[in-house]
Amino acid sequence: MFDFLEGYDLLGAFWVTVQLTVYSAIGSLIWGTVLAAMRVSPVPLMRGFGAAYVNIVRNIPLTVIIVFTSLGLFQTLNVTLGADDFKTINFRLAVLGLIAYTSAFVCEALRSGINTVAIGQVEAARAIGLPFTQTLRLIVLPQAFRSVVGPLTNVLIALTKNTTVASAIGVAEAALLMREMIENEAQLILISAIFAFGFICLTLPTGLFLGWVSKKVAVKR
Repeated sequence: MFDFLEGYDLLGAFWVTVQLTVYSAIGSLIWGTVLAAMRVSPVPLMRGFGAAYVNIVRNIPLTVIIVFTSLGLFQTLNVTLGADDFKTINFRLAVLGLIAYTSAFVCEALRSGINTVAIGQVEAARAIGLPFTQTLRLIVLPQAFRSVVGPLTNVLIALTKNTTVASAIGVAEAALLMREMIENEAQLILISAIFAFGFICLTLPTGLFLGWVSKKVAVKR
């Protein structure tokens, strides 16, 4: 029944998906945190940049962003991100596109968490002379992260599924292999079920584990 799977590197394709997810998640968390800090910054220029970035990027289809990284950055501007071979270049460009897109949603999730921090704590920090950056780093962000583990989990699950868009620029992840197998084999339903099960195996444990973490670290109010 599964003889047609021979000759296809199914585990390798899902491993690329996992790598895309992990690298993009780390980058999105870092850049999204910076954007969230900009959005609550007392500097109008930084607030404006953060708001403009989020409102523009999250309303652009991810496919457009991923294709732009290949056609715009690589083929037009010759941006290679330090890679030499075409396969690695496309992988890194896909990670860059996923970070640029996902960080907008990370930013909004974090901003909602920042808004849950009692204003009295911020005022107390200012009263003892802490600057904005220290107030944000020592008081606001630790509580904000604890309150948004749940929303960030949803963003991570969405990111895992969004990695399928990387196939648009030839990254050899699960969706590209699925398309190749469907074209070569007369097993549409079975192949689709196999890949759907694979993504469930990636996202369901993540959701359950981070859901448990969210309950453990939630700020008691």
